[in-house]
Amino acid sequence: MMAAEAAGDDGLGVGPLDSGSPGTAISGNGWPDWTDQEQLIARIAFEAAQQRALRALISEVQLRSAVIEGPESLWQLHDYLSTQRHRLEGRFDFRHQAILFLFASLVKDDLLALSELQGLADGKLAKIRAMAQF
Repeated sequence: MMAAEAAGDDGLGVGPLDSGSPGTAISGNGWPDWTDQEQLIARIAFEAAQQRALRALISEVQLRSAVIEGPESLWQLHDYLSTQRHRLEGRFDFRHQAILFLFASLVKDDLLALSELQGLADGKLAKIRAMAQF
């Protein structure tokens, strides 16, 4: 087993506890009203959704790159990839202030299932469920 695999990195550039975003540490002091167990559940769900989004982007880029016919379509792919990177890096921000909103949008976009959030307080799940409907 390679070191990256042993560390939980599947080659997409994101390890199990490193989202590349600020505020990624799991600490009982940094997240008021969240237990350590809830923070762990949130981190695991966040990572799973992020991996799904990255895999979807990789698939789309593979499809688009297969039909590159010249410089114009090459630069269009570059622009698309740059835009998607900016969008994904902005979306996947693991901070408690907006995590319920993020989870709701991920559920709405089918990148996360509510079942992956089991173990969060009922109030948090109810908020996520309600926001995912809009």
